[in-house]
Amino acid sequence: MIQDNTPILVGVGQVTEKGVPVADASSPLDLIEQAAYLAAEDAGLDKNVLTDLDTLVIVRGFREPTKNSPAVIQRRIGAAKAQAFLTPHGGNNPQYLVNRYAEAITKGENRLVLFAGSEAMDTSRRIVKEGGTPDWEEADDQDATYLFPDVDMSNDYENAHGIFPPASIYPMFENAVRQKYGRSIADHQLAMGKLFSRFTKVAATSPHAWYPIERSAEEIATATPQNRYVGWPYTKFMNAMNQINQSAAILMTSVGEARKMGIPEDKFTYLHGCADAAEIWHVQDRVNYHSSPAIREIGKQAFDMAGMTLNDVDFIDIYSCFPVAVEIACDELGLAKDDPRGLTITGGLPFHGGAGNNYVMNSIAAMVDKVRGKPGSIGLVTANGGYLTKHAAGIYSTTPTEGQWQRVDPATYQAKIDAMPRPTVIKEANGDAVIETYTVLFGRTNEPEAAIVIGRLGDAVTQDAPRFLSLVTADADTLTRMTQTDYMGAKGSVSHKDGRNFFTPAA
Repeated sequence: MIQDNTPILVGVGQVTEKGVPVADASSPLDLIEQAAYLAAEDAGLDKNVLTDLDTLVIVRGFREPTKNSPAVIQRRIGAAKAQAFLTPHGGNNPQYLVNRYAEAITKGENRLVLFAGSEAMDTSRRIVKEGGTPDWEEADDQDATYLFPDVDMSNDYENAHGIFPPASIYPMFENAVRQKYGRSIADHQLAMGKLFSRFTKVAATSPHAWYPIERSAEEIATATPQNRYVGWPYTKFMNAMNQINQSAAILMTSVGEARKMGIPEDKFTYLHGCADAAEIWHVQDRVNYHSSPAIREIGKQAFDMAGMTLNDVDFIDIYSCFPVAVEIACDELGLAKDDPRGLTITGGLPFHGGAGNNYVMNSIAAMVDKVRGKPGSIGLVTANGGYLTKHAAGIYSTTPTEGQWQRVDPATYQAKIDAMPRPTVIKEANGDAVIETYTVLFGRTNEPEAAIVIGRLGDAVTQDAPRFLSLVTADADTLTRMTQTDYMGAKGSVSHKDGRNFFTPAA
């Protein structure tokens, strides 16, 4: 017998707005409102059901359109009784919200909750190109209330060395993974192209994809004026694309409440397993740059909770901001990169497009549609925020969960990750040094402009050797050579000047 307090997803809504003249285009707030009403409609309910929400959570946009977007949406949909919150940044947040509020619903702390988020960066860009400024402000007396505190993803030492934009950090993880795989630069470049080419095949048939275009591995992997390097080895087609107009929303309640509201049971989607964890927080302190203890742990916890294995899963959506996010997740979950089930149901962040922190709201909504379309099937969604930092997973099915819904407190397994040994980090580094990982940063003309090195003092990368962060002292020819010749493990020297370290490769 299904427990009345079992948490379920009952409604989902997605909006992708393309080709609308600027004068008629929706604001980010409009897009959220549209997705919210679609979620209610999807549950078979009148939109006025949203006036009964007890909690509304808006996932923060990269460019928040107004001072207090949760209050604006609360006012627009008439949810005056609801507590309204904004999340901090983090692509893990949509799955985290499902996990957190599933538990709250089970405990009777919540009855009816809605999560939503959006971006309208394509419209914003077009407004600016026409000489205007987006004006989406809607007055509110108070600042938004954050659901939980925001914590800086990088520290002053990392910031001083350019280790804060994701497009500069994920390439360093990528080179570490390439070294782990033992691949040449050329072979790995093509492998990344093949990985994401499979994603484009899904995007090409997705009704919500921003770029429904199938691309070959060579087209993705090869740098051209239209597909320039950003942070080498990544071309533009390998980067998450947020210049989109997209939104998504999810409506959750309990089985008992859903039945009272008359929601058809074929709308019920159950969360069989879930987990949340974070890596050692700062990039400078990671054990290495080619693994993810947190993804390994959330995979184990989610499948243990569900009483399933990866073999039971029918549909998969792996968070895909950059190739390395997929590669490391596959390695940690024991998933082949060419798994015939595929690794995405949307096309992924570079091709479906990612509404900033809200992409996973789209992937969960798409997963609900998938498992409803094949009753009894199982879907896995993973989510990632920061610099492969914050992770969440959910396992979904229309098959009811058995017995009392309960998850393991994430703090119990987070403690194991937090206790992992960390390297000694030297802020003022001088002497012989070796590259642990690196990237070369390119400008819009597809020419190398700078490089970042994470290195170790001494002549070898060992766990005991002190780690340092640095910029690179090199001319354009050397920077180019660093993209053509493998500099992983290359020796040189490092010196400290004016608050920053500078690595000079050996001649």
